[in-house]
Amino acid sequence: MRTVFRRPSAARPAALLAALLGLLLLLLASPASAAGGVDDASKALKKGQVYVDPAMASRFSQAQADALTKRIEKADKPIFIAVVPASAQYPAGTLSRDLRTKVGIAGLYGIWRGDEFKAFSDRGAIAPAAATNMAGAAFRSHSGDIGATLDDFVGQAAGQVKGHGVDSGGVSAAAIVIPIVVLALAGGGVFLLFRRAKKRREEKTRAELTQLRTVVDEDITAFGEELDRLDFSPGAPSATDAERADYTQALDSYERAKQTMDAAKQPSDVTAVTEALGDGRFALATLDARRNGRALPERRPACFFDPRHGLSVQDTQWAPAGGAERTVPACQADLDRLATGQDPAIRTVETEHGRQPYWDAGPAYSPWAGGYFGSGLLPGLLVGTALGSVFASPGYAYAQPVGGYEGGGYNGVEGGDETGADFNTSDFGGFDGGDFGGGGDNDFGSF
Repeated sequence: MRTVFRRPSAARPAALLAALLGLLLLLLASPASAAGGVDDASKALKKGQVYVDPAMASRFSQAQADALTKRIEKADKPIFIAVVPASAQYPAGTLSRDLRTKVGIAGLYGIWRGDEFKAFSDRGAIAPAAATNMAGAAFRSHSGDIGATLDDFVGQAAGQVKGHGVDSGGVSAAAIVIPIVVLALAGGGVFLLFRRAKKRREEKTRAELTQLRTVVDEDITAFGEELDRLDFSPGAPSATDAERADYTQALDSYERAKQTMDAAKQPSDVTAVTEALGDGRFALATLDARRNGRALPERRPACFFDPRHGLSVQDTQWAPAGGAERTVPACQADLDRLATGQDPAIRTVETEHGRQPYWDAGPAYSPWAGGYFGSGLLPGLLVGTALGSVFASPGYAYAQPVGGYEGGGYNGVEGGDETGADFNTSDFGGFDGGDFGGGGDNDFGSF
């Protein structure tokens, strides 16, 4: 009898992989509600990002929890929602810190406890003050309706939180998936997972750069139009050497901005572009002063309301809608508007929620703003805004530091990254008193 050796079917490894992935889905899947307590809540949040204690099911149904889970999954953001009773299982003073410790993933945590709702966050995902503001606005808008409040909160957060969801190639999912895949496929599956994660990061970088390119191109075009309107001829007999030097500086800055933007590979490259535009506008302001016999201008930051307005001429007190008053640099036209009770001409940009002021459009605009305003001014200008979420240290997030949490502070970890218990505990306060809506990052008191 002849023995026939058959070549292993190419379909068998694929079938094995499919079976394993199906098993993984079962292992990773978790209902939004479980038995109760911080341990059960943290396990559910690591897998599904939404947890409802059984005692709260009459106020927030499984169907509502499933719908909210799908919305968070679609956004692919590190947003975690827990709906729990005000009981000893969930201690008011330590609930947020204990939950964050046990979940171990950097992100935005919205916690409905009893009749209160608060949000806490890692700075790599969004500024704690911004989390507080979003939670307060959602809570006050819906008068105790848990479903409407959480839907509103997630809708606000989806466009502002930085990072990836727990199933998007982050470390937390890999910690479960990698051992199984390594044993079954001897490393082949690991390679595919890491390649997918790398691809997602590259896609995210390209998307942010494309988003910035639209805004920066508008700025470059506006500055080019200023140069075209300029009534100055370097060869005119009346032109001085100093005036020609200013004009050359403006032209060089314009060319540098265009070339730098053309060569930009990542969002952080945009900072050099807006720095060049700031240099060019200062050169034009100096040229104008020389030609008109005025004192030379001091080097001031761009107009806060819209850097295309040119250099600011004076600082003024101003408060955004629903925000605290702060000192901002303004151009003369905006100062005149404010003096007559009008709104300043605010720069808006396109977002998934329609056009918004640039400071409410999310952290992607930090490199753009950093080039105009520099490291010393931005924290005070942007406190409490979505863009302010990235300015947690003098180095700022747009410099793209590498590493993790050091001494409990943000150092390059973004939302969705696994940090375990290594996080800034001061950003995760309690439900035990205080006034929600205060100006500090740690004002997580009761309603």
